[in-house]
Amino acid sequence: MPSLEHTCGRGGSRELSAPRLRRDTAEKACLDPEEMRRLAADVHALTAGPRPWAAGAVVVAGRGPVVAVEEAAGWALRYAAYDPETDRGVELPEPERVPMTVDTPFDLASLTKLFTAVAAVQQIERGTLGIDAKVGAYLPDFRAAAEHGVTVRQLLTHTSGLRPELPLYDCVSDAERLGRLRAEEPATEPGRYLYSDLNMLLLQQLLERLTGRPLDVLVRDGITRPLGMTATGFGPCPGAAATEDQRRPWAKADRGLLRGVVHDENAWALGGVAGHAGLFSTGRDLAVFCRALLAGGSYGPARILGPDFVELLLTPPGLGFAVDQPWFMGELAGRGAAGHTGFTGTSLVLDPATDTFLVLLANTVHPRRRPSDSRPRAAAATRLARAVRGAKGHRGT
Repeated sequence: MPSLEHTCGRGGSRELSAPRLRRDTAEKACLDPEEMRRLAADVHALTAGPRPWAAGAVVVAGRGPVVAVEEAAGWALRYAAYDPETDRGVELPEPERVPMTVDTPFDLASLTKLFTAVAAVQQIERGTLGIDAKVGAYLPDFRAAAEHGVTVRQLLTHTSGLRPELPLYDCVSDAERLGRLRAEEPATEPGRYLYSDLNMLLLQQLLERLTGRPLDVLVRDGITRPLGMTATGFGPCPGAAATEDQRRPWAKADRGLLRGVVHDENAWALGGVAGHAGLFSTGRDLAVFCRALLAGGSYGPARILGPDFVELLLTPPGLGFAVDQPWFMGELAGRGAAGHTGFTGTSLVLDPATDTFLVLLANTVHPRRRPSDSRPRAAAATRLARAVRGAKGHRGT
């Protein structure tokens, strides 16, 4: 893993300590200041106009322990509803809108999977969970997964063969939802990549059975509390950025305009705590999460994983994390950058090769979900990659 004593000429040297993040200049972060100014300006452009990419957004980016950009743009709450006849949001009067700030929490959507993955790797580090063990050894009542020999590694790498999701939101009881999960057969032969929320739902069941503690407690006690991520947790989260006016037929449930409650319909049906969705957080808290992983699992006096297990987490194809995906990592991809995106408009990337991190949070589904467009995410990551290359004194990594 790269070091925390950072020089512009390379991405890492000696691991001596784990300093906390601090806000400072791009130059102090060994980043090109003009590229970082453009990164901040780009985020404002993404939230401008009558049909913006997102109603609001927050970007946090830096290198080593230095946050070089921390910028908010647009609105945490801009619309009262979605009008399907005009295909537009119903704008609130400006005095009733809520401006976006750098402290605004967001519904993280699938970024939750990263925390579930870290919680699993913590159990692997402790020796209580085997990465190549059969799921059926821990969850024998999940008979379909047991019969097909699905492994813990396959859940973490989306190679279990399970289909992307189940309509658990249409079930009438928790018992019916659990029964559907227990009986779900892989849609393809295990070993082939097929991205699926069900992987993290099964992993949640396994972790809770193994430890005797619910997932929200595992995440709090094992990750967010040690790292001082006081703004991160499962909802409800009053004051969060608004998401969707959730109604059929474009959504899977009729819930109205959502703010501070989980957007994902299955996570909502499961009570807001799910292995694939449900967490809320801020840009700064997620920067701390990135910084801890870049520092080999440590932040300040806390350690959530040992360096070897961080390496296991981030080694291609990644456990929970996606690795080297240009479609949202831009020019940061190619040498081991890792991260994830979330359906609500969230994303993060950490790049061990350059010791950089980028958190871009947006409420792109406010007031209604649209086809995903990750070009702005890739463009932001490319800005950061070019800021590394353009830094004064940069000699390559």
